[in-house]
Amino acid sequence: MRPAVSCALFITLLGASALAAKEPFTFDAMMRLVRISDPQLSPDGKLVAFTAQTVDMAANTKPSQIYTVAVDGGTPQLLTHDGSNSRPRWSPDSKRIFFVSDRANGSQIWSMDASGADPKAVTNIPTEAAGVTLSPDGHLILFTSDVYPDCAPADAKPGAAYDTACNKSKLDAEAVSKMKARVYDSLLYRHWTTYRGARRQHILIQNADGSGPARDLTPGNLIVPPFSLEGPEAYVFSPDSTQVTYVSNTDADLATSTNSDLFTVPAAGGEAKRLTTNPGADQGPLYSPDGKYLAYRTQTRAGYESDQWRLAVMDLQSGRMNTLADSLDRWVESYTWSPDSTRLFFTIDDHGTNPLLMIPVEGGAIRTIAQGPTSVSDVQFSKDGKTMIYVDQSGSHPAEINKATSKGGAGVALTRLNEGVLNTYELPALERISVDGAEGAKIESFVVKPPGFNPSNKYPVVFLIHGGPEGDWGESWSYRWNAQVFAGAGYVVIEPNPHGSIGYGQAFTDAVNGDWGGRAYEDIMATADYVSNLPYVDKDRIVAAGASYGGYMIDWILGHTDRFRALVSHAGVYDLRSEAGTTEELWFTKWEFQGFPWENPELYEKWSPSSYVKNFKTPTLVTHGEIDYRVPIGQGQQLFTALQEMKIPSKLVQFPDEGHWILKPQNSQFWYKTVLDWLAQYTQAPASSPSVQ
Repeated sequence: MRPAVSCALFITLLGASALAAKEPFTFDAMMRLVRISDPQLSPDGKLVAFTAQTVDMAANTKPSQIYTVAVDGGTPQLLTHDGSNSRPRWSPDSKRIFFVSDRANGSQIWSMDASGADPKAVTNIPTEAAGVTLSPDGHLILFTSDVYPDCAPADAKPGAAYDTACNKSKLDAEAVSKMKARVYDSLLYRHWTTYRGARRQHILIQNADGSGPARDLTPGNLIVPPFSLEGPEAYVFSPDSTQVTYVSNTDADLATSTNSDLFTVPAAGGEAKRLTTNPGADQGPLYSPDGKYLAYRTQTRAGYESDQWRLAVMDLQSGRMNTLADSLDRWVESYTWSPDSTRLFFTIDDHGTNPLLMIPVEGGAIRTIAQGPTSVSDVQFSKDGKTMIYVDQSGSHPAEINKATSKGGAGVALTRLNEGVLNTYELPALERISVDGAEGAKIESFVVKPPGFNPSNKYPVVFLIHGGPEGDWGESWSYRWNAQVFAGAGYVVIEPNPHGSIGYGQAFTDAVNGDWGGRAYEDIMATADYVSNLPYVDKDRIVAAGASYGGYMIDWILGHTDRFRALVSHAGVYDLRSEAGTTEELWFTKWEFQGFPWENPELYEKWSPSSYVKNFKTPTLVTHGEIDYRVPIGQGQQLFTALQEMKIPSKLVQFPDEGHWILKPQNSQFWYKTVLDWLAQYTQAPASSPSVQ
């Protein structure tokens, strides 16, 4: 007999409620929100543990703590207090929670009672520990640590003991050395915000009670970001706790390869076995509860990080692999098994939303379980299949934990930690518009209107251009580019999804390859034409802002039109040649521009904003993090130099302690204020005023 979660389950996801007279949403209001993540349903189905991050503006920190909430409802209970605590994972008997904490000796693995009492350190290793995962039998834990590979013998096998003394000695020597030179003989020597040192991220295993030494399951293997703790899990125990499956890229040239594969190794140690040989990326291994199958995500094209993510299932007895749901032509984002191992529940990116779908393990008809103007994630089922836990968010509501039952109906909120803040502010639901873009394609945009919107008034407009370029805007909550904050400042916010965006089919996504300033630019300008003619829009007060590829598009706009009153370019790609030589993930450059500058100079010349400096006219704010290694600081500095030499009103804001994103609370506060002040300078003047040149 199948669990009751079968086809009877359908969740109605509700949109935003009617708005009463409330205050405009602001940056300060956003910083008061609790950022909920990583819900974990206890094995007995009674509690959900989760992480809640808050912002301490005065301390310039974002500490996180662990809560539990009863599945039957009630007030969430705070379990941790000291330091920052995250990643709760239940013991099989639901009596203890394992978690990561920095309360003592750096980041280590701890455990505590389900009530938060009796906290105990489980690890105490000098290279610190993160990413805890508990074996199904409760006897072992997996975790990651950045270790010194040469502390193990060259012929060390998976499961070799972690050498505490050697790792500590090397750490201490590194800390006191006054020689800081970095020497490299291969690429990918830096990533995001960090230069590669002598250490490598390995997967370690240890007894869950803290006894015995930690053992290294991946000696010599480097789990290369973003195949680490981003996205689906990078390592998992088999249901019988005897095997560990993990993700690693073992190609020689990591800077140009996306070829991550799945490997399995005995938990007791022994030879690792490669499970996949696909030339593209494989990630997110997830065993079926009965141990017969392994689900994972896969991409077929080597070197293309934005290829379609397909849902694959491997029969572990026969080794046969089958991809499911290919008929949807959508990226699979997250997935989980039904308790009886007969079906997979998964989310996709579709027109800016993340609905939940279901498919049999052998393939076949796909059923919709939950859809609406929201995004669903972190789906988990109780063992009897009668209750489902999930996270729900939208463009007008931050993430909260919900539950649904096999009886169907609307989801029920288990957490309302932000209710007090949200009830004070006006957060309008996102609306959609559609225009004919390049080659006649329908181009969707999300629209957020300002508080107290009156269709008889004329409003300024801000276009927000998303990054990627293979990304999208949609029904999800953002803290870095929050449309509600821009709307609260008085703007009609337009978030276009031009060619290159995900959620509209892989061909639509691929259309931006080698065409960065082509179709996508046409789409944005067609949207600008449409928006300019809306009766409530002041067509003379339209501005635009974007980051990463969105910053590239701002730089491209600079050289191709003067219809925007002002622009903001954050971490934007300005000069394609120098970007290709200084960024770190070279597979991206190699794919997007069909080779490197010396191989395809005409394409780099054609699509580089730096080729069109003589056409620049629009006042532009340039912001950039100085430790951004994805789009290095020189890109923003070159743009600012060109703007200044062209005598165009411009400003450069650099953040010495930020990377590709502005994350620290006080930096974020300054960034939002600087951006909004810059835009206001060019939109609050009367529309009849002469343009600033």
